[in-house]
Amino acid sequence: MNIRLFELRDDEVAAYMRAAANLPAGYSISFDTQILSEANIDSVAGCEGIIINNKSVMSAALVERAHELGVRYIAIRCVGFNHVDVKRAQELGIKVCNTAYPPYGVAEFTVMLILMALRRCKAAIWRQQVNDYSLDGLLGRELRTLTVGVVGTGRIGRTVIDNLSGFGCKILAYDPYPNAELANRDSLEYVDMDTLVANSDVITLHVPLMDSTRAIINADAIAKMREDVTIVNVSRGELIDTDAVIEAIESEKIGALAMDVFEDEVGIYHENRMHDILANRKMAYLRQFPNVLLTNHIAFYTDIDVNCMVEQGVAAVPAMVEGTCATQL
Repeated sequence: MNIRLFELRDDEVAAYMRAAANLPAGYSISFDTQILSEANIDSVAGCEGIIINNKSVMSAALVERAHELGVRYIAIRCVGFNHVDVKRAQELGIKVCNTAYPPYGVAEFTVMLILMALRRCKAAIWRQQVNDYSLDGLLGRELRTLTVGVVGTGRIGRTVIDNLSGFGCKILAYDPYPNAELANRDSLEYVDMDTLVANSDVITLHVPLMDSTRAIINADAIAKMREDVTIVNVSRGELIDTDAVIEAIESEKIGALAMDVFEDEVGIYHENRMHDILANRKMAYLRQFPNVLLTNHIAFYTDIDVNCMVEQGVAAVPAMVEGTCATQL
């Protein structure tokens, strides 16, 4: 079987070579540094398996074209899969999987953003650039005194909860499918979404982007939140209604916002756009607030996670063929 991998970065080459060497007999693999798109879809002709990352947006039309060219397996080497029309792929008989890389890097990054937001680190760091070392406006909050609401208790959400448990804060959790082990912890309480947003000082999002979670943080949810609430999002930008969040920051209902993702980030994040005019007005407007931290989708970007995403992505194709892929959708 021929496999083609797209979006290979320089920092992934070593992992790619290891993964290619470990493919079972009868499999061959090639790569392309570009995203998979209409412009190069014909390059998958003769390949039954393809491996993509989050920039390769596979609409129903692109999935159908891939199927016409012989593709029967799509491995997504990231956790999110909202950029692929999975339903259409499944209708055509194409097997699709995502990648469950270790949750620790993203969970650690989440806690870092929570602490930076609570301690107003952005404003403090900016001030030093102009030799302003004053304290005015930098009064922080201690995590141990607060209630943190964790939306989504999958692998990453559970790891965030484990990390937070050492701070002594109260933890509320929401998930349509509660984890039995977490539910038995004295330090955590499962509640409905309305209760979580109404009783949390910090809200952190760890759910996939689906129709049911799109804009889960919207004007109605924000209206129920505590004053000076801190919101953290390292999952998908579209989980947040950006216009509603901007209004809540302007009215000072939201005390701090930290996001590693952003709606319509494709073509901006992970690219050098230093000399370009960027058309994402919401991103530019949010960035200027002293209480808003925007990082460029790097929560996943650790040595362990990068290697795992490539190696698992490659190994997932023969696993789907054999019916042993644990992350098949």
